[in-house]
Parts: sequence; C-alpha cells; structure tokens
Amino acid sequence: MHQLPIVDPHSSASAGACSTGAAALLLPEHTAFAADARGTFALVSLGCPKNLVDSERMLGLLREDGWELVGQPRGADLVVVNTCAFIDASRAESYGVVREMLDLKREGGTRGVIVAGCLAERQKEKLFEELPGLDAVIGVFSRDDIARTAERLIGGLGEQRSIFRPAPARPLPDGGRMRVTPRHMAYLKISEGCDRTCTFCAIPKMRGKHATKPFEEVVREAEELAADGVKELVIVAQDTTYYGMDLYGEPRLVELLERLEQVPGIEWIRLMYLYPMYFTDRLIAQIAGSRKIVPYLDMPLQHASDPVLKRMQRRVARAPTEALLEKLRASIPDLVLRTTFITGFPGETRAQFEELVGFVKQWRFERAGVFTYSLEPDTPAAKLDGHMDDAEKNARRDELMLVQQGIAHEHARRQVGRIVRTIVDGPSGEREDVWLGRTTGDAPDIDCTVWITAAGSSAEKPLTGQILPVEIVAAAGYDLAGVPAED
Repeated sequence: MHQLPIVDPHSSASAGACSTGAAALLLPEHTAFAADARGTFALVSLGCPKNLVDSERMLGLLREDGWELVGQPRGADLVVVNTCAFIDASRAESYGVVREMLDLKREGGTRGVIVAGCLAERQKEKLFEELPGLDAVIGVFSRDDIARTAERLIGGLGEQRSIFRPAPARPLPDGGRMRVTPRHMAYLKISEGCDRTCTFCAIPKMRGKHATKPFEEVVREAEELAADGVKELVIVAQDTTYYGMDLYGEPRLVELLERLEQVPGIEWIRLMYLYPMYFTDRLIAQIAGSRKIVPYLDMPLQHASDPVLKRMQRRVARAPTEALLEKLRASIPDLVLRTTFITGFPGETRAQFEELVGFVKQWRFERAGVFTYSLEPDTPAAKLDGHMDDAEKNARRDELMLVQQGIAHEHARRQVGRIVRTIVDGPSGEREDVWLGRTTGDAPDIDCTVWITAAGSSAEKPLTGQILPVEIVAAAGYDLAGVPAED
C-alpha cells in the first residue's frame, strides 16, 4: 500500500486496457490548515470515483471541524479507511488495508482506526469481530457523521462504535468537499444507488435504490467546483442514463446536461456509467452537438450473448444494443467508446464466450476492461448452476483482453499525425519539458496518457490544467506522444 493520505485504485479489479491500477493521490497543494487543529488524520480511499466523492466530502467535513490532514498514516491521531466491497478482490483489498492500519495502531503509530463505506455497509458490526482493535464503523449513508465519530474516538467516548443510517430519499449533498483530484478536474455525482436487479451485483444492497440529486443541487455543486478551478467535470452515478426517473417521472439527463453546459468555467463534461437504456435521439443529439460534452461514452455492457444477458438479468439484448452502437457511431464524430465485460459468468458456454469475442472484434471498442465473474454470496447469481473454476475464468479474461489490446493499440496508431485536444494533468516528473495529458477520449486514472514534449517558450511556463491542441507524433502501446500545436 502507498503510504500517502489517499490511495484510490479506481478500477483495481479490472483488467482494462490502459488502466493504471492503483493511483496515489497526494495532499492537495491548495489546502490550508488551521493552526489550532483538533488533531491529525490520514484517509485511505478505495474503490470507484463515486466512493472518492464520498471521501472528499468526509475530508471537507473533518477539515471544517478543525482536523488536519497529514501525508502519512504513521503518526496521525486517527486513520479513516473508506472501503470498497464491490467484488471479492475489492473486499480482500479493503480488509488488507484495514489490517495494515490496525497493525500500525498496535505499534503505537496511530490512536484510532475508522472504517467507512461499502464494506462497512455490507458487513456492519461483524467487522468488530473480524478486525479486533477496530474503533468505529460508519455506513455509506452515515459519512456526514465522520467528524462526530472522530471527536468521540479521540475523546475516549466508546459507547457508540457504529453508525448506520437508512438510504435517504434524496442523495446526500456533496458540496464543501476537500478535493484530492488535480485542481482542473473533479467528479460530480448526480445520483445514488441503483434500481437494476443484475444478478451478479450487490451494489443495491450497499447503496440502496436509485435516488436522483435535483437539478439545482447538481448545478450548485458544479458551480462550486468551477469556482475552485475545475475545467473538466466527470459525471458519475450507478446508472447515469436513469437520472431523474424517480424524481421527475422520466429520465432527464438531457435537461441536466443543458444546465451544466451553462456553468461558466467548465470546458469539458465527461459521461461515465451510461446504462444502454434510455438513450433517446434527443440525448444523442445533445452529446453530438455539444461544445462541452466530450465524444467519450462509458457504457458497461457486460456481455453480448442473449442467454448470458438473460441470466445476468440485464434487461437488454444484443440486437438493440448493436442498433444503439451503430446510431452512436454514426451520430457522434470521433466517438470513443469505453465498456466493460464479465467472463466466466455461471453457465457461460464456450460458444457464448466466443460470441462475446466476436462482438468485441466487430465493434472495436477503443477502451474496454474485463472482470472475471466474482461469486457474491448474497446475490442471485450465486445460486445459479454452471459455476466454473478461477483458471477457466482467468483464461477467458486473458483471451478477450488480448483481442482488445490489439484493437486499442491500433486505435492509438491511428492517432499519429492528428491534432487532438488534450488536457494537461501535470509534469511527468522525468524531464522538465515533458508533461502528462489526456485526450477527450481518455478518462482520468483508467485510460491512456499523452506524453507532451513542450520545447522552447512552451517548456518555460506551467501547463497543468490547460487544454491544448497537441500533434500526435508517436504511439507506444496504449499511450501517445505529442507536441503542442498551433490553434
């Protein structure tokens, strides 16, 4: 584990092409601390960007209450671990990090350890038995109690060691965050929970039913982020295209995007977690004609064989999905599609897997990640027949990823000679004149990198946060190399 205030493996269980795996997020440079801090804390954030938003909210609440974030768990008064429990590998990672923090406590390196997030919600008080020495557990919807929990822990008040609240009718507000992403980009969570009943997924058990965050609140948060220097908003939810169904009686993502496009200072809007339902012609036209919505869509498809999709209870079939993909490709210029697939789902035959491989070859997704099926004891898929061993699941994953690797590398080679809009995330750390950036087709932390060599006067000025035209001069595997070009 990285000994840093934040550790965030956004897609740790994915074998996705271009995925960077665990990403260490450092203490923000633009953070100021109170001289009379209540105490010091470190925070470890595991899991997806939605979990990271929760972590940033807890950071903000602790800072507001007078706590000081420090760069190392060792020596901090307390450590907060915001956990992931999506699949078995995620839970194993969460348990491993918590045990490491408890070892630190036993050595006298910290006074207390708090576990928050999805593992806390899934296991609840069982964690006290499984993890001796744990001080407090707070559920997903109790994250705003973090400051009170920290104060009671340090004050020696141990009679209430766990806090769990029911899922609220509307998502908790995410304003007042202390961001650990680069200053020029931020995640914006527009809803919470999920109404899907996918047989392999335990997220609804941990994060409740779908709940839409109202237009006004989302826009207010976007304005707050823009005022803090954000240029790229990455829209996240469990089911983004479903936005508005519970609150307004119909999906209203189009209207939300129209409002977000009006927020001054925001230059890029990136859409993630788009379920392949409720993609109306109006939504497609909105994306295609936008000056700010980048031509990048993250659409988890999970499989292509109708019998497997039915067993997964995805409520979509291959034919309408292909019709949608064809329409998206035809309507949105320079579209980059990211998706995810599951190999080794119970009952998946070799022929059905080969159908999935053929589907990937046919549609040539620029970005894709592959999970092996993870048996989750409290999900319907656990009761299905046809479970296969890990070796076969992994072999199928590797076979599919080898196909995807060739597609992604070919896409990278096709960029050579083009001039592409690129956002600069920061210096490379290897040479003063080399910077790291991302094209419109690359989401933070999970996709590919552009290595930008800025010679002459360009090398003498800071480029972080700028959106530049970059001429691509070379491709190396998934990544690109380029130089600033004239507008």
